[in-house]
Amino acid sequence: MSTNRALRSARDAVDSHHVWDLDPDHITDTRVGDRLDQADVYDLLDAIEANGQTVPILVRRDPANADRYLLVYGRRRLEAIRLSTKVNKVRALVANLDDHAAVTAQISENMARRDLSFIEKALFAQELLANGFGNQSQIAEALTVTKSAISMALAIAETISAPLIRAIGPAHGIGRPRWEALGKSIEAANADRDRLIGIADDIYTQASVAIARDEVDQNAPDISVQAFEAVEDALAKYQKPKQKPKKSGETPAKTRSRPLAVSGSQGGTVKRTAKGISISVDEGAFADWLELEAQNIINDLHARWLQRAED
Repeated sequence: MSTNRALRSARDAVDSHHVWDLDPDHITDTRVGDRLDQADVYDLLDAIEANGQTVPILVRRDPANADRYLLVYGRRRLEAIRLSTKVNKVRALVANLDDHAAVTAQISENMARRDLSFIEKALFAQELLANGFGNQSQIAEALTVTKSAISMALAIAETISAPLIRAIGPAHGIGRPRWEALGKSIEAANADRDRLIGIADDIYTQASVAIARDEVDQNAPDISVQAFEAVEDALAKYQKPKQKPKKSGETPAKTRSRPLAVSGSQGGTVKRTAKGISISVDEGAFADWLELEAQNIINDLHARWLQRAED
């Protein structure tokens, strides 16, 4: 055991002072996702093939397999090199980190770049919480924001839903107020999120067609911003069902209500409105029985009404 610890200590010391050229296929990415837009991987690929990989990624040794590594940060650089036909090794630093320290390092690297959008941070916080990184206070500390900011971001992400957020994308420049308003609009309209996802997907499809035809508008907003605005516009058009137009000379139906007697005394009411008729019975054993037998009673009354019409 002491020999193994000594070997591990020696290995860690070497790792920490050396940049390694690793096989990309020997690196596994099990991290909590922090980015929604991976479109710039191809731009990064071109840069690496032209100038080499200037910034190493960070990995740690896989505790379950000494010949493999777990990614800490540098997902886009790793993906770019995996796509490359010219570069077959990825330059990497190897750190001695446990699960919690690895996530903390990932967060620190992202915060140093300061290029995650509001909704990316909200979704990242949601996934950190779901994956047991810590409570809201600990996540707030790691992301260098207040606990109230994390609570609000989590509430917004929950309201909108992760699938819809991923369909829209990072939407850089769209801050908390507009995402919060979007969530409130979704709730107020009881909107079908699958339909909204389809609207966002359509924007990306149209963008792909425009790229293929070389018809890209260079002055147009980022595609994810366009997707956000398309969903925003769709929600603005959600309307309550329109009332049927009244016939000429028709007067609005008045609400009528009268008491119902049960065993000689008032025990409920029957009310007629423009929308229909409702019967209420005072709470008690009879109300309990009526609840259980309501469908049978309606069936019987309807049959009697049909018989009466035939007669």
